Amino acid sequence: MTKTNPFHNLQLDPEEQAIEDSLERGEYKSVENLAAEKNKLAQIAKNTLGKAKNINIRVSEKTVLKLKALAVQEGLPYQTLASSVLHKFVNQQQNRLNA
Repeated sequence: MTKTNPFHNLQLDPEEQAIEDSLERGEYKSVENLAAEKNKLAQIAKNTLGKAKNINIRVSEKTVLKLKALAVQEGLPYQTLASSVLHKFVNQQQNRLNA
């Protein structure tokens, strides 16, 4: 019995094709200890996604419009993007001060 490949006519979009090409070039490597890596990333997610606290800040309308435009490009709500940017900045500054 011959099995047919259900993906033989699959058309990839440009982003998917770039990923496929990158895989074929060997640019992605498996992690050595998958279980440890999963645990590490789960801990990072837990720390990052912990209990949220609402804050109110004043930001210029121009900055908010730029933030919203970037959020659309990233496919995120602008509040999530703002939180992520603030989180990354604080962690980078903390790491710089602790170095």
